[in-house]
Amino acid sequence: MQVASAVAAARERLAVLPRPVGFVPTMGALHAGHLRLVRTARERCAAVAVSVFVNPMQFGPGEDFERYPRDYEGDREKLRAAGIDVLFAPDTQTMYPPGFSTSVDVGEMATRYEGAVRPTHFRGVATIVTKLLNVIRPDVLFLGQKDAQQTAVVRKLVRDLDFDVGVEIVPTVREEDGLALSSRNVYLNAQERSAAPSLQRALQAMLQELRDGKDAADARAHAMELLLPPGRWDYLDLVDMAGFAPQERLLPPAFLIGAARFGDTRLIDNVMVQ
Repeated sequence: MQVASAVAAARERLAVLPRPVGFVPTMGALHAGHLRLVRTARERCAAVAVSVFVNPMQFGPGEDFERYPRDYEGDREKLRAAGIDVLFAPDTQTMYPPGFSTSVDVGEMATRYEGAVRPTHFRGVATIVTKLLNVIRPDVLFLGQKDAQQTAVVRKLVRDLDFDVGVEIVPTVREEDGLALSSRNVYLNAQERSAAPSLQRALQAMLQELRDGKDAADARAHAMELLLPPGRWDYLDLVDMAGFAPQERLLPPAFLIGAARFGDTRLIDNVMVQ
């Protein structure tokens, strides 16, 4: 595994890799979900590049940028063991040098749900993904399903800006009780951790009611009652997969999406309906 922290050095190392190149962008604190992305890229592609960069541009005021879990040495060893070819690990000055002022906005899709709760989040995501795609220049980009709206934003970005890259969505990895793996799970205390899987159970219950013919409003009302305290809903809804517009009835392909707060920790999850 070769490691680069500068753009020029990363491009030099990437230029000699066999094609196709798979790319997994991360913010570090790697868990089994990230490593499934890496394994999938390894299976599909001749070479694999991974980035580790905690992107300040996608954190809003008062969010957890400063305390976001960081374990660079541990991440590097996990990636080395996974057999990746290049690790790109820039610092903030490299990605956002003095005078940097350009951003990428994908429009209305980025203003709903996560975009409504975190108004600058997807501008930060779209900007850093654009920069990383320009540095890595992969053939296939691998993203996790857990961040469903982010996958839709990135697919729109790739389509609208004519990036010559495929996008593959890899299913969410879960704990035995159904909780989606997330770097933020380490914030949960014992009571919050016990209640957190009720987010996925509520989504599954809503899906069953939709399949039974109920409309989204009725299915949502029942499902929202299943979130265990101290969980508090931010949103729960049914949306189309491509544009993240709300649906009144189940019309696949679609996502059921939910976000809830357990104490000070905010978790998101979804169910994909093909």
